[in-house]
Amino acid sequence: MRFETGVDIDASQERVWRILTDVVRWPEFLPTMTRVAYTADGPLGPGVRVRIKQPALPPMVWEVTEFTDGASFTWRAASGGVVTVAGHVLTPRPGGGVSVLLTIAQSGPLAPLVGLLTGGRTRRYVRTEAESLKRRCEAGSGR
Repeated sequence: MRFETGVDIDASQERVWRILTDVVRWPEFLPTMTRVAYTADGPLGPGVRVRIKQPALPPMVWEVTEFTDGASFTWRAASGGVVTVAGHVLTPRPGGGVSVLLTIAQSGPLAPLVGLLTGGRTRRYVRTEAESLKRRCEAGSGR
């Protein structure tokens, strides 16, 4: 299963990046996150591991596998025969603001079954996360 969604945000790239990478505060504005904590001291960067609890899903530990400061990060989690990779990419828009692309891909022997059982929820969660990030970043941003 692979899914992606994008959103345009009327805020500076620096603001969006700061909010996006402050992962422990995600539960404050993302209804798809119950708890987010570093497994060791942060900040977010290559090799950093983060434990995430989401509603109706078991907790998972995500490890940052790619990181371009100010622009993108990718992390990966593995559980029960499924590897999940999630990407977060910021692209400046002409005239200001930023486009955010969120992707999620699952692979492994049980990925087709898991995708069938949870694909709808996964797509809802990713869309909700993009929309919630937009609201959070645009609230009083003044760009």
